[in-house]
Amino acid sequence: MKMLAIKFEMMELGKHAALLMALSLVLAAWSEAGQVVDRVVSKVNGHVVLQSDWEQEVAFEAFSNARDPDSYTAAERNAALDRLIDQELLREQVRPSQPAAAGEVATRVAELRNQVRKLQPNCATDEGWRAQLQRYGLTQSWLEKRLGDQIQLMKLVEDRLRPAIQIDQKAVETYYRDQLLPQMERAGSRATPLTEVFGRIKDLLAEQKMNELLSGWLASLRSGSQILTPESSAGERNR
Repeated sequence: MKMLAIKFEMMELGKHAALLMALSLVLAAWSEAGQVVDRVVSKVNGHVVLQSDWEQEVAFEAFSNARDPDSYTAAERNAALDRLIDQELLREQVRPSQPAAAGEVATRVAELRNQVRKLQPNCATDEGWRAQLQRYGLTQSWLEKRLGDQIQLMKLVEDRLRPAIQIDQKAVETYYRDQLLPQMERAGSRATPLTEVFGRIKDLLAEQKMNELLSGWLASLRSGSQILTPESSAGERNR
């Protein structure tokens, strides 16, 4: 009986040891998972911007410009976060029920590949492209969604602001006389006739006006929005 009791105790100890080992593995996994749990870095009228969104935006910009994400300064990272906030503010104006057309997304992806290939020749092949995306922690599906969102936001901006942009002949002539001609003279280039550059100057002035209107619109959206960040001293502030 004594021997049987000893065996029983050994079996119980073995069960406890196995239970403790299993529990320690669960706790270790829980601890490891806790290290990568996402956190909220901003709230835009109640819509959250996560740390992972921020990291992916920095990675995307770094990938597009052939830079190491770790080389981004605090100011550059904060600028990327501000762009995410701006995107959310614009997205609030209209949340499309349908994604951007597949053909438009494919065209934008091809344009980005051409841009990246000039900076990173190893992206010329599909295999090299996928490897480079993986190196930056990105995927093809995420990239397509990111570019699709960009297409939708640009359409929103165009529809909202383009009708208000009017570039007359006088504005083009003024830019040609005061900006382009002096530049060509400093460069020692032959003065190109206004008729040859009229269209390009008009497009340039239209884009400049678009940027001015967009900046003003975003400033107005920010002033009327609740944008919260973890650094807010009172729990909320406009960024």
